Amino acid sequence: MENTTRTFRSAEPFKLEKGGELHGLTIAYHTYGTLNPQRDNAIWVCHALTANSDVADWWPHTVEAGCFLDPSRWFVVCANIIGSCYGTTGPLSVNPATGMPYYDEFPQLTIGDLARAHSLLADHLGLDRIHALVGSSVGGFQAVEWACREPERFGRIALIATDAKASPWTIAIDETQRMAIKADTTYGEHRPDAGLAGLAAARAIGLLTYRGPKGYNRTQQNHADTPAGTHRACTYQRYQGEKLCRRFNAYSYVTILDTFDTHDVGRNRGGVARALSAITVPVTVVGITTDLIFTPGEMRALAAMFPCATYREIDSPFGHDGFLVEHGQLNDILNDFFNTQTI
Repeated sequence: MENTTRTFRSAEPFKLEKGGELHGLTIAYHTYGTLNPQRDNAIWVCHALTANSDVADWWPHTVEAGCFLDPSRWFVVCANIIGSCYGTTGPLSVNPATGMPYYDEFPQLTIGDLARAHSLLADHLGLDRIHALVGSSVGGFQAVEWACREPERFGRIALIATDAKASPWTIAIDETQRMAIKADTTYGEHRPDAGLAGLAAARAIGLLTYRGPKGYNRTQQNHADTPAGTHRACTYQRYQGEKLCRRFNAYSYVTILDTFDTHDVGRNRGGVARALSAITVPVTVVGITTDLIFTPGEMRALAAMFPCATYREIDSPFGHDGFLVEHGQLNDILNDFFNTQTI
């Protein structure tokens, strides 16, 4: 199975919606499986906050035989988003104007910019028609924005634990994490490891919203032999913060959070409901019973705004992270959706 990082480099300046442009935009991406002669078996996956383009790496038991991203059936594509640090142009990339990395001077992005970058790569790959577009969490932000821009490109769309607009609640979560990073006095120094203590704290804050009380109470209880004054929940938070710092950087994290907060498919389209009414292909919206970020009620409301949508739900104690954990339920839902002609 192909899982090697590939790279696309744009020959033209990539203009940004908030002003400015990126010269020599590089997009890292992965593909799995083979595009068929009819070129109609592509599935495009939009990834979330700190993931990379290697779907098999961060989404267990999905890019496997019998699963909804089965590479023997589908040509699966995932591109690393602009602003990240896994091969696509981001804050640690060299600014051609200065010959030095951008760091905190990386230009402001929008979800629209991320969608246009996906479109650019899809054109390069010759994918005029994509069988299914999949986005989970903030990957769903990208997916719904891209679908609003090019509804004719997609045969169906799966949106998992996401929304059509960044809510005050999700923006507040992002701002709290930014506050933690910027409280680290090294943030702003032009070096790759700046702000790492703040990044670790931000990750710990984010995890509380990703998992929620049921998830923590189920997995982080002290054992009978746990020393007094020691708590598994504390060591878990520290471990997860340190783990992210080994693979990510504070500048990319802040850049991406800022980008996510711009999300609103209704902007300049007459509102969210009107924007979604233009997407007439089959849509499946998947909620998670214990998700604190995108609640089941919000997910049902999202599904109701599409002309041709169904709502499905994953039953999980693991909150928002249920889409990463409950692969059995998700495979059942999306295999049915991808294989049916209509809904």
